[in-house]
Amino acid sequence: MNVYDLIIIGAGPCGLACAIEAEKNNLNYLVVDKGNITESVRRYPVNMLFFSTSENIEIGNVPFVSMGTRPTRIEALKYYRKVVNHFDLNIKLFTRINNVKRDNDIFSLETADEELRAKKVVVATGYYDVPRFLDIPGESMPHVSHYYDEAFRYSKTKVIVVGGANSAIEAALDLYRNDADVTLVHINDTLDKRAKYWIVPDLENRIKKNEIKAYFRHRVIEIDEKEIIIQNLDDHSTRTLKADFIFLMTGYRPDARFLGKIGIKLKGERLIPEINPDTFESNVGGIYLAGSIIGGEETAKVFIENGRLHGKTIVSDIMKKL
Repeated sequence: MNVYDLIIIGAGPCGLACAIEAEKNNLNYLVVDKGNITESVRRYPVNMLFFSTSENIEIGNVPFVSMGTRPTRIEALKYYRKVVNHFDLNIKLFTRINNVKRDNDIFSLETADEELRAKKVVVATGYYDVPRFLDIPGESMPHVSHYYDEAFRYSKTKVIVVGGANSAIEAALDLYRNDADVTLVHINDTLDKRAKYWIVPDLENRIKKNEIKAYFRHRVIEIDEKEIIIQNLDDHSTRTLKADFIFLMTGYRPDARFLGKIGIKLKGERLIPEINPDTFESNVGGIYLAGSIIGGEETAKVFIENGRLHGKTIVSDIMKKL
């Protein structure tokens, strides 16, 4: 059976950056993803603009030219595919890794159909696949989603957006500008202080003019087919709001279950993986972590901008050990 020098789990920008370094160093490597190339970016809102400028999310020293200052989702999807083709990266798509086990110095990676073997493993799975569930009645109903796609389906309907960070703010504004009746519900008393500085005043002005209704210091306690029940955190009173569609934009987290299953130690309430900060090697020797997954639930710490740099450090350490 073929034993790879390195298997990279995740074909997002940070996983691809690791693969480029492996390619440059003539390693026998494979990138495996349960979806397609940059699957998380594909699932971003259709009309989303990146927070970063294009040069800050380049990988492999391949120039990323965009029409505007900040690239669009479509531009990023096309760019990363061109990078994959440019380096002719070895990728296996639509393949989920269910478990990783070590047998002496070789890792066995289990999929539904086969077993892949490697001397080293990089986990670069990000955090976008696991929403922060509210664990309330009705959360799994078909008109409720943890992901926002685009506005035109929801024109002339009553839409509830839950949350106060970037995703919630952008969704609320996009829906409002395309004729949805939008209400924002947020557990805190203000919008997130770390939200993009150019969108916060826009939403605050819409709220002041009552163009978008807002309930701060409220939490959702129940969802029904046409209604949502929210509770005031101060006096515990409840209120029922009409809702045709509901977006629970409450954030995302790394797959702690998978990390724990393969032996990665997670520290504290924020579930920070235990790694060597100089090499990004985890407490399981031979398994490295790259990209936003190293931040645990502190998802605002690592982005494409800094996560794309992990690959060079990781592969350099692997080359020394191989």
